[in-house]
Amino acid sequence: MKKRTWIIASLAALAIAAIAAPVAQARQFEGEIVAHNAKAKTFKIREDQGGGTFKVKVTKSTFYQGISGFKAIRVGRTDLEVVAHKADGIWIASKVETRGGSGGGGNDDR
Repeated sequence: MKKRTWIIASLAALAIAAIAAPVAQARQFEGEIVAHNAKAKTFKIREDQGGGTFKVKVTKSTFYQGISGFKAIRVGRTDLEVVAHKADGIWIASKVETRGGSGGGGNDDR
Protein backbone atom coordinates (compact mmCIF):
# COMPACT_ATOMS: atom_id res chain seq x y z
CA MET A 1 0.00 0.00 0.00
CA LYS A 2 2.82 2.43 0.85
CA LYS A 3 4.50 1.73 -2.48
CA ARG A 4 1.30 2.50 -4.38
CA THR A 5 0.80 5.78 -2.48
CA TRP A 6 4.40 6.76 -3.15
CA ILE A 7 4.05 6.04 -6.88
CA ILE A 8 0.83 8.06 -7.12
CA ALA A 9 2.38 10.98 -5.22
CA SER A 10 5.47 10.87 -7.44
CA LEU A 11 3.41 10.89 -10.63
CA ALA A 12 1.31 13.78 -9.35
CA ALA A 13 4.46 15.77 -8.52
CA LEU A 14 5.88 15.12 -12.00
CA ALA A 15 2.63 16.23 -13.63
CA ILE A 16 2.59 19.46 -11.63
CA ALA A 17 6.24 20.14 -12.44
CA ALA A 18 5.63 19.57 -16.16
CA ILE A 19 2.79 22.08 -16.15
CA ALA A 20 4.52 24.66 -13.94
CA ALA A 21 7.89 24.65 -15.72
CA PRO A 22 6.78 26.49 -18.88
CA VAL A 23 4.81 29.01 -16.83
CA ALA A 24 7.88 29.76 -14.74
CA GLN A 25 9.76 30.71 -17.91
CA ALA A 26 7.25 33.38 -18.94
CA ARG A 27 8.65 36.86 -18.51
CA GLN A 28 7.59 40.45 -19.06
CA PHE A 29 9.93 42.96 -20.69
CA GLU A 30 9.61 46.75 -20.68
CA GLY A 31 12.12 49.07 -22.27
CA GLU A 32 13.41 50.51 -25.53
CA ILE A 33 13.34 48.70 -28.85
CA VAL A 34 16.95 48.81 -30.05
CA ALA A 35 16.81 46.54 -33.12
CA HIS A 36 14.18 45.23 -35.56
CA ASN A 37 14.67 42.48 -38.14
CA ALA A 38 11.68 42.14 -40.46
CA LYS A 39 13.08 39.14 -42.32
CA ALA A 40 13.67 37.09 -39.14
CA LYS A 41 10.57 38.49 -37.37
CA THR A 42 12.69 39.43 -34.37
CA PHE A 43 13.39 42.54 -32.34
CA LYS A 44 15.67 43.43 -29.44
CA ILE A 45 14.44 45.18 -26.33
CA ARG A 46 16.72 46.82 -23.76
CA GLU A 47 15.04 46.66 -20.37
CA ASP A 48 14.40 49.75 -18.27
CA GLN A 49 15.21 47.83 -15.10
CA GLY A 50 18.44 45.85 -15.10
CA GLY A 51 19.58 47.10 -18.48
CA GLY A 52 19.77 43.71 -20.19
CA THR A 53 19.04 43.42 -23.91
CA PHE A 54 16.92 40.50 -25.12
CA LYS A 55 16.17 39.20 -28.61
CA VAL A 56 12.50 38.29 -29.04
CA LYS A 57 10.83 36.48 -31.95
CA VAL A 58 7.20 36.96 -32.98
CA THR A 59 5.04 34.21 -34.46
CA LYS A 60 1.58 33.84 -35.99
CA SER A 61 0.19 33.38 -32.49
CA THR A 62 1.70 36.58 -31.04
CA PHE A 63 -1.17 38.77 -29.76
CA TYR A 64 -0.92 42.53 -30.30
CA GLN A 65 -2.89 44.98 -28.16
CA GLY A 66 -2.81 48.72 -28.72
CA ILE A 67 -0.53 48.39 -31.77
CA SER A 68 -1.22 47.24 -35.30
CA GLY A 69 1.33 44.41 -35.42
CA PHE A 70 4.99 43.59 -35.89
CA LYS A 71 5.61 46.50 -38.28
CA ALA A 72 4.65 48.90 -35.47
CA ILE A 73 7.53 47.63 -33.32
CA ARG A 74 10.11 50.20 -34.35
CA VAL A 75 13.57 51.08 -33.08
CA GLY A 76 13.30 53.82 -30.46
CA ARG A 77 9.86 52.89 -29.11
CA THR A 78 9.76 52.95 -25.33
CA ASP A 79 6.05 52.43 -24.71
CA LEU A 80 5.77 48.66 -25.18
CA GLU A 81 5.38 45.72 -22.82
CA VAL A 82 6.32 42.28 -24.10
CA VAL A 83 5.31 38.98 -22.52
CA ALA A 84 7.49 36.14 -23.78
CA HIS A 85 8.43 32.59 -22.92
CA LYS A 86 11.61 30.76 -23.68
CA ALA A 87 11.45 27.84 -26.12
CA ASP A 88 14.59 26.09 -27.34
CA GLY A 89 16.69 28.99 -26.03
CA ILE A 90 14.73 31.67 -27.89
CA TRP A 91 12.35 34.23 -26.36
CA ILE A 92 8.99 33.93 -28.16
CA ALA A 93 6.53 36.82 -27.76
CA SER A 94 3.07 35.74 -26.73
CA LYS A 95 1.83 39.32 -26.28
CA VAL A 96 3.02 42.78 -27.29
CA GLU A 97 1.05 45.76 -26.01
CA THR A 98 1.34 49.41 -25.17
CA ARG A 99 2.35 50.04 -21.56
CA GLY A 100 -0.55 49.89 -19.17
CA GLY A 101 -2.37 47.34 -21.34
CA SER A 102 -5.21 49.73 -22.06
CA GLY A 103 -5.35 48.63 -25.65
CA GLY A 104 -5.96 52.19 -26.73
CA GLY A 105 -3.88 55.24 -27.27
CA GLY A 106 -0.91 53.39 -28.73
CA ASN A 107 1.03 55.48 -31.20
CA ASP A 108 1.91 53.24 -34.14
CA ASP A 109 3.60 56.09 -35.97
CA ARG A 110 6.71 56.33 -33.79
